[in-house]
Amino acid sequence: MICEDFSTGNSLLHRTDARIKIIAAFLFTLQTALHQTVIPTLMSLALGVVLIILSSISPAAILKRLLLVNGFTLFIWLTLPFTYPGETIVQLGFLKMSQEGTATALLITLKTNAALLGIIALLTTSTPAAIGHGLEKLHLPTRLCFILLFAYRYIFVIYDEYKTLLRAAKMRCFVPKSSMHTYRTFAYLFGMTLVRSHNRASRIHQAMALRGFDGKLISLKSHHINSSDLFLLFFLLAALALIGYTALPIHSL
Repeated sequence: MICEDFSTGNSLLHRTDARIKIIAAFLFTLQTALHQTVIPTLMSLALGVVLIILSSISPAAILKRLLLVNGFTLFIWLTLPFTYPGETIVQLGFLKMSQEGTATALLITLKTNAALLGIIALLTTSTPAAIGHGLEKLHLPTRLCFILLFAYRYIFVIYDEYKTLLRAAKMRCFVPKSSMHTYRTFAYLFGMTLVRSHNRASRIHQAMALRGFDGKLISLKSHHINSSDLFLLFFLLAALALIGYTALPIHSL
């Protein structure tokens, strides 16, 4: 089952055309990744919070995803401040925490959270099908759009096939160990997963051909950019321009 928890709603971002949100998400994440100082990164984080508010997504759901991602940034905090060369600000025995390493870890953490908030607010408020149609309307290759859509849809199906095979092996008393039998069994599992995936892909292609599939993306909904979409895009571009202006060397801190 594909999880699309945030794609249903009636907020401003849910009603916005997917093309606008794709463009905004690309520009937002690109600019956030290029920040070299804290002040503009904090402004990007604030903009991400504003977008989350506009999306009306549950704060608890957002917090759960932030905690998951920040589990990886915790590893950065445990290593980077103590391995990055620079001026020592705290010394714990033989461990020395550098100012430059701490600043870099802080910058990475802020960037990660800002980009995640922007992506959640802008992209997950549309269904994968709407994102695929939006990418095609932005003149990305149709085949690439199909690859993205089918990969998202059927990677879960392939995983279910693998779990079924693994469950069958465990019912036959298979216990993973560090042995050639275990390695050989997992090789068989992966091989059978590929075989079943190929067979399912053939059946899906035949079913689509029977339904008149001609290689084009067809949507049941009409997609039109209206004045509210353009206003949101103008607002985001103005906010990104302001953040970019503060990121200039004469303003950076």
